[in-house]
Amino acid sequence: MNRRLGTILLSAFLVAALCAFLVNHMIGSRLNAVNRPQTTRIVAAARDVKLGTILTAAQLSTIEIAGALPKGAILKPEQAIGRGVVSDLYQGEPVLDSRLAAVGAGGGLAATIRQGMRACAVKVDEVVGVAGFVTPGMRVDVLISGTRPGAAGQNEGSLVRTLLQNLEVLSAGTDIQKDGEGKPQQVQVVNLLVTPEQAELLSLASTQAHIQLVLRNPLDTDIAKTTGTGVGNLFGDQAPAPRAHVAAPKSAPKPPADFSVEVINGSKRSDQKFNSPGGLQ
Repeated sequence: MNRRLGTILLSAFLVAALCAFLVNHMIGSRLNAVNRPQTTRIVAAARDVKLGTILTAAQLSTIEIAGALPKGAILKPEQAIGRGVVSDLYQGEPVLDSRLAAVGAGGGLAATIRQGMRACAVKVDEVVGVAGFVTPGMRVDVLISGTRPGAAGQNEGSLVRTLLQNLEVLSAGTDIQKDGEGKPQQVQVVNLLVTPEQAELLSLASTQAHIQLVLRNPLDTDIAKTTGTGVGNLFGDQAPAPRAHVAAPKSAPKPPADFSVEVINGSKRSDQKFNSPGGLQ
């Protein structure tokens, strides 16, 4: 009798434990489903990708993002394959539409030119190229120097003024990648990102004046108000040269004033006018 009772009690305990486990599992699964944030799978970089590279399937992967998606996120790898990279991508970073060139634009330098902008080449030397420290991504101002058109010889001296300010460097020579180590390199051509109007000014200046590039802080976006300067301002602390004395022209002598004499002859009176002391009118 006791063995049978023990078997019944053990069976009841096992059934109760199994039911409790099943109920706990079902309730826990539902709670996790309610509390778990919604995720979306988007395209990401499988490895570091340099600017100007044409994306391939091997360079892409997918990751899950919880919550709101980044603006311009790409959901399918097919939407990114074959497009050029206009900004460096790093492993695991979401691939955004704004970081890629338009479909069919290709890669290289052309893919980095934004809509409505132009790449204008400037021939440089060691001085113009700021001793080789102009690298892609930096900001520069363009200075021009020369003689004012219509000036008589060199009497007015050379003039210099700031033509354009805060221009982005697209490439230095054939290199469109930023120099991570900051090593200087000598280049012959620097491509600047400009508007069509700025491209016209820069093209004319490259043939009519001497061009020099000056570096500026990328965070400094203020446009300086400059009036230019000339050779004469370099020696402004010296006394001015004496000016030649020019005698004032002498005024012509004034003609003598007319005068008259009253003549009395008996009862008659008459006036006689004279132009000069010795002349009778």
